[in-house]
Amino acid sequence: MTTPDRTQQSRPLLGWLANQPYLLLSLTSLFWAGNVVLGRYVAGHVPPITLATLRWGGAFLLILPFALSHLKRDWPVIRANLPMLMLLAVTGIGAYNTIAYIGLQYTSALNGLLIQSSGPLFVAFWSFVLFRTRLTWAQALGIATSLAGVLTILARGDIEALSSIDFNKGDLIFAGALMIFCIYSALMPYRPRRLHALAFLAFTTGVGALVNVPFAIWEGLSGYTMSFDTETLATLAYVIVFPSTLAYLCYNRGVELIGANRSAPFYHLIPVFGSVLAIGLLGEEPRLFHLIGYGLVLLGVFVAARK
Repeated sequence: MTTPDRTQQSRPLLGWLANQPYLLLSLTSLFWAGNVVLGRYVAGHVPPITLATLRWGGAFLLILPFALSHLKRDWPVIRANLPMLMLLAVTGIGAYNTIAYIGLQYTSALNGLLIQSSGPLFVAFWSFVLFRTRLTWAQALGIATSLAGVLTILARGDIEALSSIDFNKGDLIFAGALMIFCIYSALMPYRPRRLHALAFLAFTTGVGALVNVPFAIWEGLSGYTMSFDTETLATLAYVIVFPSTLAYLCYNRGVELIGANRSAPFYHLIPVFGSVLAIGLLGEEPRLFHLIGYGLVLLGVFVAARK
């Protein structure tokens, strides 16, 4: 008798939502848009390695009560696939977020969003290098179209304005972090299928947090301390719940359903949601370039994500 796919058993957990990849990946982009902005906002309040460690340690503790029974039952699967799972934990959890937060100490949220827009290209690169998976013409066209929309939004309708953006070491660090995360994205379709979604997330967040602990201790001993204020605590609560726990559950399931290359264009929704949040929460006036950019991004995502 064939052993049932454990991911099939996880579907009742999320019900209807678990089978909606476009909605799952859109929610991921929404949560991650807030993470980039807040990561820059708390620069100077929370040291970057400490922020990453608290983020993933908090996410692990949040998930553990729901995942414990699955971890016990799936431990043989984890042990049999330990090298792959450790690689996913380090690239997608431990290294990526820590390095990204370090980069955001030296650059702006705008530059971070701009660099993050190159995510689909990095995913395509690693998919080809690791598995010789090529972009289809539709995927390439969709990525190019949505990227044009992102640039329209970030340049506020004046593409020539992009030439005036200054790039610094923080941008290179952030780009390196994104390159590491895209290894995780390319590998995700090949993770153990019989491992429950909650067991997978609990294992990777736990390992990711543990990997960062020695570096967080070194950071603290070097004199970098955390400011305990309302903004910092609210930021920690947000990053633990939304861009960590919920976003990774959504992202992992979305990639599982439609693959890495088809999922990658949803990165371009991150600056879209960032600008929408600025309009809704900060009172920024909606302009024509917003509508043009949104239209191009949505068209590109639709084209690239189709089979």
